[in-house]
Amino acid sequence: MRLKEKVAVITGAGSGMGRCMAELFVREGAKVVCADRSGRQDEVAEWLGADAAIAVQCDVGIGADVQRMITTAEERFGRLDILCNNAGFGGRMMPLHEQTEENFEIVHAANLRGVFLGMKYGIISMLKTGGGAIVNTASAAAVVGWKHHAIYSGAKAGVLQMTKSAALDYAEQGIRINAVLPGNTWTGLVPASQGNAAPPPGTRALPGVPMNRWGLPQEIAAAALFLASDDASFTTGAALPVDGGYTIGFSGMAAETSDAPEFPPPF
Repeated sequence: MRLKEKVAVITGAGSGMGRCMAELFVREGAKVVCADRSGRQDEVAEWLGADAAIAVQCDVGIGADVQRMITTAEERFGRLDILCNNAGFGGRMMPLHEQTEENFEIVHAANLRGVFLGMKYGIISMLKTGGGAIVNTASAAAVVGWKHHAIYSGAKAGVLQMTKSAALDYAEQGIRINAVLPGNTWTGLVPASQGNAAPPPGTRALPGVPMNRWGLPQEIAAAALFLASDDASFTTGAALPVDGGYTIGFSGMAAETSDAPEFPPPF
């Protein structure tokens, strides 16, 4: 019960890593606000139980939605202790010159603006009660190149740097801010990626991933649990890769081949 009596808000909780975070956090004793724009958050909250979870419709790129999400946590459970800014998506995969301004705005609204807004209003809430923990979902693409994902990679690099700088802003005020960096993680968005024919876990090796397999959303959730819990009480501004060794092996792989692997977004 590492999160006993804690109140957590998780964005992107309708599926994939966010859903796994919600399930794990409830098992560890937290009360959870399941936020998503898809409508699937209602099913997740109902499955977790009315005493443990509630659902909120939220587009993280819209400030009023994010404010309402945080206010709902305060009104229903009394406070906010943990915020997981997890919502995001990869957008269209293509060379940069073929990308559109519209796709840039859509991808950055979800992946970067959404984290900014979540932290802004989440921190305001946490300052009222003396602290808390924020876990931002960045990506391995924040620290290494990812073919056909210049826009997505730029947004996730922004998440990583915003995490580090904000961690310094609030280190003395009891708010820890960290990031988890998923690698190739098998979620519902992977097979839905445009033009993606990636095989499911266990069916084929993944070039460039030293552990030679897909990650699972439960593994990302476990990392988020660590960063959100008191087990990480002296950890802030950290970037925790959960990528099967992808980022540490990237430079060696790039030296051996001129063709970087064209992976789908991690969620």
